[in-house]
Amino acid sequence: MKLVCSQAELSTSLQLVSRAVAGRPTHPVLANVLLTADAATGRLSLTGFDLSLGIQTSLPAAVETSGAITLPARLFGEIVSRLSADSPITLSCGEAEELVELTSLSGSYQMRGMPADDFPDLPLVQSGTPIRLDAEALVKGLRATLFASSGDEAKQLLTGVHLSLDGAGLECAATDGHRLAVLRLANSAGESAAAGGEPFAVTVPARSLRELERLLSGRPSSEPLSLFCERGQVVFLWADQVLTSRSLDGTYPNYRQLIPESFNRRLVLDRRGFVSALERVAVLADQHNNVVKLSSDPDSGKVILRADAQDVGSGSEALAAELTGEAIEIAFNVRYLLDGLKVMGSDQVALQCNAATTPAVLEPVGEDAAFTYLVMPVQIRS
Repeated sequence: MKLVCSQAELSTSLQLVSRAVAGRPTHPVLANVLLTADAATGRLSLTGFDLSLGIQTSLPAAVETSGAITLPARLFGEIVSRLSADSPITLSCGEAEELVELTSLSGSYQMRGMPADDFPDLPLVQSGTPIRLDAEALVKGLRATLFASSGDEAKQLLTGVHLSLDGAGLECAATDGHRLAVLRLANSAGESAAAGGEPFAVTVPARSLRELERLLSGRPSSEPLSLFCERGQVVFLWADQVLTSRSLDGTYPNYRQLIPESFNRRLVLDRRGFVSALERVAVLADQHNNVVKLSSDPDSGKVILRADAQDVGSGSEALAAELTGEAIEIAFNVRYLLDGLKVMGSDQVALQCNAATTPAVLEPVGEDAAFTYLVMPVQIRS
C-alpha cells in the first residue's frame, strides 16, 4: 500500500472514526483503525468499530498501490495531529508487511499494525429500500431529545432515542422515566416520510445518535440521509460517511398516553428570563436536593421561584407571567427544567399542569416544530 494525502484531512477523519474505537477492547485489533486505500477511486477509507458502534469515512488520496491494514488508533492519531499541516503525508507499507511508514516534511515515523483480515466487518445492511431522512431535520430532532434519555443501563430500552416515521413526518422521543422529550417534524422539515408510506420505528442507543448528531453537524450537506434497518442493526449513510449501530430490542413505552389531553393551569413566561432565574436559584438548590418550587399568583401576575437548602440558606426570584387558572405551588428538579428549556428556541414558553402531583408539560410558544417536554413534579412535604 502506498499513498499521499492531506495531513489536515487525515487528522480530521481520524478524530471522527476514533470515537468508535473501543476504549477497553476485547481483542487487540479493536483498538485499531482500519485503513483501506483504493487506486481505482483515489480514496483512503478509515473505519473504527467497537462491535456496537461503527464509523466509516473516506478522504481523497493519490493512491499508487491499493491495500489495507489496521493501525493503533490512538498512536496513529497523535502522530498525524502533530505533523506539519503544510506538508502532505506519504503512507507506505510493503505487501504482506505490517510495518507502516509515515513520511512528512518534518520527518518519518514507523508503526507496527495488524492485518486488515483480523478487523471485523462492519454490518452494512444495504438491502431493501432505504428510508430517506432530511439530515437537518434529524439533527434538530436529536438535539431536542437526546438529553432526556436514561443513563441507567438497567433500563436498557430507555438509554436510546425512539425514531418513528409515518406519512405525517418524523418523530423523535426520549424518556428516562422522570421526564419525556418529544419533537414532531412535519414533512415540510425535509424528505422524511418512509418510502412507500409504510410506518417505521426503531430505538437507537443515545451514544450512537450523539455521534451521528456530531457527524451531521460537522459536515452539513443538503444530501438526504439514507437509513437501513435489519436484524437488530441500523445503518446511516450520507455523503461519504457511514455510521452503524445496533438497535435496542423491545417495545418502546407508549409515551403519548402519558401526556395529559387538557390542562386547567397555564403559565406563560419569558424563556430566557426563566432560564436565568432558575440558574440563580439552582446555586442553592444544588446544595441540598436540586428542588425548586414554583408558586403562581394570578392576582399579581407573577410566578415565584424558591429554593431552600437546609442549614445553608434560601433564595427566591419573581417573574412576570401570563397566568390562566387558579394559583398553584408545584416543585421540580431544577436540572430537569433547565435541560428542557435550553433546547427550545422560542422567546416564550408555556408551563401547563393540572395539579401539584400530576405531570407538567413545557412547550415553546409560537414555534413551528411541535416540541413537548413532560416533567414529573417532586412531591412537596408540607
